[in-house]
Amino acid sequence: MTPPVIEVSGVSKAYRVFDRREDRLKELLLGRFKQWHREFWALRDISLEIRAGETVGIVGRNGSGKSTLLQIITGTMRPTTGSVQVRGRIAALLELGSGFNPEFSGIENCYLNGAILGMSRAEVDAKLPSILAFADIGEFAEQPVKTYSSGMFMRLAFAVQTHVDASIIIVDEALAVGDVFFRQKCYRRLEELREQGASVLIVTHSMGDIEEHCDRALVLDHGRCTFSGLPSQAIKHYHISVQGQPSRQEVIADIENSLASTQRPALPDGAEFRVAGLPQFNNGSARCVRVGLLSGSGEAARVFRAGESAVFVHEYVVDSDIEVPFAGVVLHSEKGTIVHGRNTLQLDAPAPSRLSAGSFVRIVQTIRLDLSPGEYTFEVGLGELPRDAFARAGALTWAEIDENRTRVVQVPDVGSFSVIWPSTRGIGALPHHGLVNLQGAASIVAFGPDGLPIDLDAGRLRATSHE
Repeated sequence: MTPPVIEVSGVSKAYRVFDRREDRLKELLLGRFKQWHREFWALRDISLEIRAGETVGIVGRNGSGKSTLLQIITGTMRPTTGSVQVRGRIAALLELGSGFNPEFSGIENCYLNGAILGMSRAEVDAKLPSILAFADIGEFAEQPVKTYSSGMFMRLAFAVQTHVDASIIIVDEALAVGDVFFRQKCYRRLEELREQGASVLIVTHSMGDIEEHCDRALVLDHGRCTFSGLPSQAIKHYHISVQGQPSRQEVIADIENSLASTQRPALPDGAEFRVAGLPQFNNGSARCVRVGLLSGSGEAARVFRAGESAVFVHEYVVDSDIEVPFAGVVLHSEKGTIVHGRNTLQLDAPAPSRLSAGSFVRIVQTIRLDLSPGEYTFEVGLGELPRDAFARAGALTWAEIDENRTRVVQVPDVGSFSVIWPSTRGIGALPHHGLVNLQGAASIVAFGPDGLPIDLDAGRLRATSHE
């Protein structure tokens, strides 16, 4: 077996942190007598191997050590302990355009950046037409890059970096700021390089990119590698590290007391979100005690393919009497836009006419995630509707129902989940464009030059299931 192109062995990185500016000078002068700094470990005992042609993703919260690890691999930073061995030329897309001179033209910067990356002038001469074709900046190639838009600047920088004859490509969120068309073009280029035998190391917060492009992935949390394996499992571990899992002790003693004789149905391991400590907006009548997220088959899940069903479970303890209860789930996009919200009233679910103090209520709501791939957050809540309003609900407008309902408890930002590409191939792979798959119908009627209808001999596509 050929040796790995990147071999990271027991790498740790510590920084000296000084509380005051003068402490740095004190330690410089008197450091042999007293220590004024404290150590912050950005990385702890990281080991990693990447082989030729392999694409590996790294995920983790901000500050988990991802960028530090990449800087050590690229050689711009030295580890405190451990070693890194790289076999091959690296093209690192850590900060696109960091080697550009704003006064130089696009073409001049191609030669400048190429030289920084170890390319000879002859190599740049040979690749320049391809670089400019990829960047697609037209006549601006002759203009100073300080006149470029951010999109033009990124396209040129990415084109130069990916036309280096590198065997290792490292990408650190460099594509996150481009538009969707730019990202698609970049990923197609990365796929071409991978097919040519290059290894790719990607750091991103896009779980869809990790699932779609990586062979395996690592999860970093507070400088430590907490998981290494299949991308889908890595995404699950990432969500858990971000949102936490309640420990046995955190299943709140007063909840157990409140439930006394009530048996709470169990949830699968890994399905629960941490509720203790989350802000809850309530009127004192009830509180949320548990939230879980399951797949359509009843397993713990944080990652879903577009079109699959997600099952949201939320439970409440009632502290004072309420009348007809209703509850629901609201989904938000990465930008905070409300994507979907529906409650048990809108779903016409049966409900008790009254809940007395000490009661326990569990809501199970299934939502088919006909959404574009991306990251989503959700909130849950419980409300109350007077019995007389509930009895007349069939004759009331939604505005009138809204006037009568009371918010009992709302838990915003309970947790998040990822939607990734469907597993289907071909035309049905992307069931829609945009954020949401709205239901509808379409027809085709065609007429030939003679004005007569043309037979629809192509027929229909075979229906594709997304469940």
